[in-house]
Amino acid sequence: MPLEDIIISRVRRKILELFLTNPGSIFHVRDIVRRISEEINAVRRELAHMEKAGMVTKEQRANRLFYAFRKDYPLYYNLLELIIKSTGLGWEMIKRRVKLGKIKFVMFSGRFIRGITPKNANDIDALIVGNVVLPELSQLVKSEEVKRGRELNYTVMNEEEFEYRKRRRDPFVVSILDGSRVMIIGDEEELVRTS
Repeated sequence: MPLEDIIISRVRRKILELFLTNPGSIFHVRDIVRRISEEINAVRRELAHMEKAGMVTKEQRANRLFYAFRKDYPLYYNLLELIIKSTGLGWEMIKRRVKLGKIKFVMFSGRFIRGITPKNANDIDALIVGNVVLPELSQLVKSEEVKRGRELNYTVMNEEEFEYRKRRRDPFVVSILDGSRVMIIGDEEELVRTS
């Protein structure tokens, strides 16, 4: 589902995408204008609305105004999840689901959507379960790696292997299931349910 189906204002949509695909970043007004290619007055107007709603904070530094998205905003994680599913790799996987093969689950880790780099091999960014067309997946992942400027740590398993490892309480699979996540494709209850 494209984001424009939910958020009508094009400028607000672009500002949300910018802030929520760069968690924890602060942006100068002119930097926002440049990055989203919109008129400065429209950007200022949306930022004022977003500040009034408690979504963003502003901070004056020298002669410049900087904005940051508030992580304590009550809908922060909901918006983050919405942005992940409607832009970038999440949206591409949903859009190209048929080309990717017979996909049962696609899950992004909470660390990944918050922009936190994995510390070790068990901290994966994404888990894909199903009969996957690997060249198609690889192409999508490479495109996202270029955008993010870092390698993505992802794991692909077929359904049988995933279910077997889940039943055996495999430490790698347990660590994935115990962590925070956003389901891109599939049902979270079914993902974590043990037979």
